[in-house]
Amino acid sequence: MYPSYLDLDIEELKGRAEQAMGILTSCNLCPRECQVNRIQGQTGFCQTGRHAYIASYDQHFGEENPLIGENGSGTIFFAGCNLGCIFCQNFDISHSTGQALEASPSQLAAIMIELQNRGSHNINLVTPTHVIPQILEAMPIAIDNGLNLPIVYNSGGYDKVSTLRLLENIVDIYMPDIKFAEPASGARYCQAGDYPARAREAIQEMHRQTGDLEIDSRGIARKGLLIRHLIMPDKQTETEKWLEFIANHISLNTYINIMDQYRPSGQAYAYPEINRHITAEEYRQALNLAERYGLKRLDQKSPRTFRDIFRLLRK
Repeated sequence: MYPSYLDLDIEELKGRAEQAMGILTSCNLCPRECQVNRIQGQTGFCQTGRHAYIASYDQHFGEENPLIGENGSGTIFFAGCNLGCIFCQNFDISHSTGQALEASPSQLAAIMIELQNRGSHNINLVTPTHVIPQILEAMPIAIDNGLNLPIVYNSGGYDKVSTLRLLENIVDIYMPDIKFAEPASGARYCQAGDYPARAREAIQEMHRQTGDLEIDSRGIARKGLLIRHLIMPDKQTETEKWLEFIANHISLNTYINIMDQYRPSGQAYAYPEINRHITAEEYRQALNLAERYGLKRLDQKSPRTFRDIFRLLRK
């Protein structure tokens, strides 16, 4: 059945939620393993306790084409984050929960249903890693109220394999946004030197669960892995490491969005090496690398061929 969670017994869903909630008593949900008791309101790196904080939700048309279709992606932006990049474009909500709505399971479920009723093609959970238990807790309520859209897991890639396994046959579309390939970069920009290793493990697990991205006759994503890679200033060697990893350890048929929209945000001004936009040449080099490694399934918001891209960049 589609989406996949409709094949699961509701008691199985509730059991997964209970298991995930149990993790919060000494939280090791993500690789940071803060070991605080979030059920009792203690908070660790993500600044989130018992309930999820929702910064905003809406039908979003700025996502990849297979997610937005005609009616948009039903995005739910969670406040707080387990990665905390110093240059985050959503710095105000990823580094603070103060202005966000503390949502109960029924409130989160109601938002999912509202986005479905508006005609969204999917429920797109943005920055969900630290609130997986709360999402699982809301799912049975949403399903009881008619939820039947695929779930998109839109994370920064700093995920734990054991936690992702709680989402098997619940999440239909995984969309990690991968950044650094060097431990030193992870340590410098998000206090996570283990980011590359953890992200590689997570992406392999995501692909194991869902496979390559499947797109229906309308051009809408149904199931699978969609990878975003954010090009950063002076990080060509890290881009190459990620593209090599995807080609050789995931799949040549991986759907990839090579993103050129990096801009200095948050605290990036304090780091001279990333305090600028990327150049057209850096973008061109990234696309050349994708072609060299045989990765041709690029997001169609980009021009259809490398020749078209180069022509635009020369203008």
